[in-house]
Amino acid sequence: MAQSFEDFKLNRQILNAIEEAGYTVPTPIQQKAIAPILSGQDIMGIAQTGTGKTAAYVLPMLMKLKYAQGNDARALILAPTRELAMQIEENIRLFSKYTDLRTVVMYGGLGPKTQIAELQKGVDILVATPGRFLDLYLAGHIVTKYFQFLVMDEADKMMDMGFIGSIHRILEVVPRKRQNLLFSATMSALVEKISGDFLKFPLRIEVAPQATPANTVTQVLYQVPNLKTKLNLLQQLLQDDESFQRLIIFCKTKQVADNIYHWLLRKYGEEQVRVIHANKGQNTRINSINSFKEGHIRILVATDVAARGLDVADVSHVINFDVPIVIEDYVHRIGRTGRAFKSGEAITFCTEAEQYYVKKIEKLIRQSIPKAELPAAVFVEETPFAERQNMAREIDLQKRKENPEFKGAFHERKLKNTKSSKSKSSSKNNSSKKNAKRSGR
Repeated sequence: MAQSFEDFKLNRQILNAIEEAGYTVPTPIQQKAIAPILSGQDIMGIAQTGTGKTAAYVLPMLMKLKYAQGNDARALILAPTRELAMQIEENIRLFSKYTDLRTVVMYGGLGPKTQIAELQKGVDILVATPGRFLDLYLAGHIVTKYFQFLVMDEADKMMDMGFIGSIHRILEVVPRKRQNLLFSATMSALVEKISGDFLKFPLRIEVAPQATPANTVTQVLYQVPNLKTKLNLLQQLLQDDESFQRLIIFCKTKQVADNIYHWLLRKYGEEQVRVIHANKGQNTRINSINSFKEGHIRILVATDVAARGLDVADVSHVINFDVPIVIEDYVHRIGRTGRAFKSGEAITFCTEAEQYYVKKIEKLIRQSIPKAELPAAVFVEETPFAERQNMAREIDLQKRKENPEFKGAFHERKLKNTKSSKSKSSSKNNSSKKNAKRSGR
């Protein structure tokens, strides 16, 4: 097993860049993947986020491409989100700084003019989201016949986001003779299917059991009755600004994210808090992420659009304000802390209606999340009637999912009403028939 990057026989330009970036020891995924990729094998890598998998494929790719050549790309890296695409491109620039290799990143949400202009200058490595890649390919701006590498990163997220059709179209237009690398944190049935279409006799590399949170992350779960108590708990935790130095708060919807952001804004001001979600403009999102990375802001409120591909050093805490409904997102969310051998804490707030998803998450990660008592200073609010009703409905739906025969509380009430209305209408019909008979006499 390689003890240092020197053992991989990488060239001096790449080794200098690695050293300057402050990396000394290869991570387990890098130890297992770099040599087989250099030897030309197809790889299926299963690695949780934050394990250094981007460098695991970028370093051997840079070594094999060596130097700038021609006008058209020789490697394509597909990523599900613009955040991840930008993160990958940043990594490539970091490790290729002493080479003349050219990288272009392409994603939706911005007009394609700038990206087309970059392509026309000449490119060796393309990093793209599937939709934008197909748009520019079909418009005649991308030549695919020189591709030697095709990498699919966060394949599970691509399947969740419905990219399977786009990926099959991309596979039809790239050369058959190429090296394929697929990386995923979890192996769903769809990922297995696409890997069968995509990889040739792959070497399977698994650095941790599927969907295992990094062991540098301490997990804790608080059971709370309602939204207002969640806010009270958040306020209590954030008072400890020595421990909670840099944190990401994850919410399941844009509306909740905006509400939390405005609530925090009143307490901490613009200089400490930002929010990112799909409705925010691309530049706003980039600026917010950069401010967070550079340590200018303390709190980033986000939806799951930012759960992957957000590589920020020294995130002390991740707070799941809502339990994610797509349970695999839990692993990706908490992987934003405890990165690169550093420790971090992941805190989850859970109402009665969210316990269903917590059980599923615990089954997925094959461990129970330790529960903590609410701090004594947290005021426990009464649950408003409407919120109580919504939670009861949600629990009914969950029970029905598990058992289609289940008749929920709401269902039974309707049945009783319908029975009583049926009995009323039948008694009305009977009395009208009796009256009719009498009049007939």
